[in-house]
Order: sequence, then C-alpha cells, then structure tokens
Amino acid sequence: MTVLLVCGLTVALVVTPATAEITDSQQVTVTNVVDGDTLDVQYANGTTDTVRLLGVDTPETYGENTPDEWEGVPNTQAGKDCLHSEGENAKAFMKNNLEGKQITLKFDSESDHRGYYGRLLAYVYYGGADYNYKLVQSGQARVYDSTFTKSDSYYSAEASAQDAEQNAWGCRNVGDSGGSVSISRIHEDAAGNDNDNLNDEYVVLENTGTTSIDVTGWTVSDESGKTYTFSSLTLSPGQTVTLHSGSGSDTNSDVYWGRSGAVWNNGGDTVSVTDSGGTSVATKAY
Repeated sequence: MTVLLVCGLTVALVVTPATAEITDSQQVTVTNVVDGDTLDVQYANGTTDTVRLLGVDTPETYGENTPDEWEGVPNTQAGKDCLHSEGENAKAFMKNNLEGKQITLKFDSESDHRGYYGRLLAYVYYGGADYNYKLVQSGQARVYDSTFTKSDSYYSAEASAQDAEQNAWGCRNVGDSGGSVSISRIHEDAAGNDNDNLNDEYVVLENTGTTSIDVTGWTVSDESGKTYTFSSLTLSPGQTVTLHSGSGSDTNSDVYWGRSGAVWNNGGDTVSVTDSGGTSVATKAY
C-alpha cells in the first residue's frame, strides 16, 4: 500500500498486480471546465485542485493548435481553425456532462501523480463511465503519447474514431480539393421550453470543400435514430444550411424537419450525417 497526501487529504492507494492500476478513488466536485481535458475541482473539505485528464489531449481553445499533433490534419490555417472549433465542442461536451457534478478520480501507478503546472493526472469517472476514454472514442481527443495502463484500449478507440473521421478527425478533410461537409454548429438548447420553440433548435451543416455537393437523399440523425432526409439541395463551396427541428418553408439556407417535439438532448447527444449511399460523412458528439 502507498499513501499519498493530496490537498491535506490522506489517500490510500492499492496497486493490483493484474492491472497495475491504483484502485482507490477520490470523490470531488467539478467547479469549472477549463477546456476539454482540464477541470477545476473541489474536495469535500473545501480545498480545490486542477485535474488534467490522463492519457488524452483535446484541441486547444485558448492557444494555437498544432495540426502536426493530429495525424492527417493539414498544417494550414483552415486546419488550425477546425481544431479550435472542435476544442470548443469538446469543452462544451464536458461542461454539459460534468460541470457541477460529483465525479470520481482514479490514479494510475504507471503515470506520474501530477504533471505540468502541478495539475493532478487522473482518470475521470462519472456515472460509471471513463470520460477520458469517451473523449477518445468519440474523436474529441487524441491519445497523449505517455505511459499509462489503459493506453492499448485508448489507441484502439482512437484508431476507430480516425477511420470514421469523427469530430476532430473530420478536420483531416478541411481544404480538400473536392467537396466536404462538416457539422459547423449544434444549437440543442432552444430559448425557453425546447418543445415550444422548435425552430430555435437546429444543426448547421457547411460545405468546407471547393466543389458543390448535392446532398439530396442525405440524412441527419441523433443517437436514438430520429432521422431527417434532405430533399433536393446542392451546397456551394462555403455555403451552409440550417436544419431546424420545427416547421417552415424550405429554402437554400434553411430547411425544416417538421417534428412535433424536440430532437436534440440538451444533456448530450451525437449528430450523424450520412450520404445517399449510406456512407458516414460527419459525426459530432456534444
């Protein structure tokens, strides 16, 4: 048994030979989401700390991103801008799911207990789910090249997210010579009651390529399978189209799902775009 002193609290850490993980845990409350991989937390005794999620790295929201760290993302301003946007999405995902919640920190015997700037390095669990892993699995984070017990499973999840070009990995297509459609904005929380203001609940798609794209027959769906299918529409380079959940008259810039109730969960969901042949074009979790 190893004993550590964390912010005045004595924490007993037990290492199991089978996994080399530290199995004891620490309960804290998330007071602020700094960005997708960094949280400010408070202990039960009122003291505070900052946690850097172990083994993962989300795109920067305050500084400039380095596309070279994201395999396949072009080292251009477009690539940097795309990563910044994805960093904001990762931060929003963590705020929606964890801010104000009591979470469990787990530490790893293969990793340092603290990293740069004295921040705790930990796995973050909430509702039984490993949020470090969830970020990688959904393509909102890359695996940070370091030593930690779960690296094999994280790299496997990263490879799947890369293949599907989920979230940040979709930035690989920015500036392609052909056409590319991305999910540029998700406005899941309409003003007031979502069900009474359906047209303020919307998703924005953008043609980020250099050629026009016919999206006729393409679909947009949520995690539960609710699906919208585009009728005749072609997006020019740089053009956006906003899909509102409510009713209205379709134009080249705004289309309407015609739902009687809200589609997008305010607490988190996944937007999936599929072309007319059934191929995944873009996905974004929030």
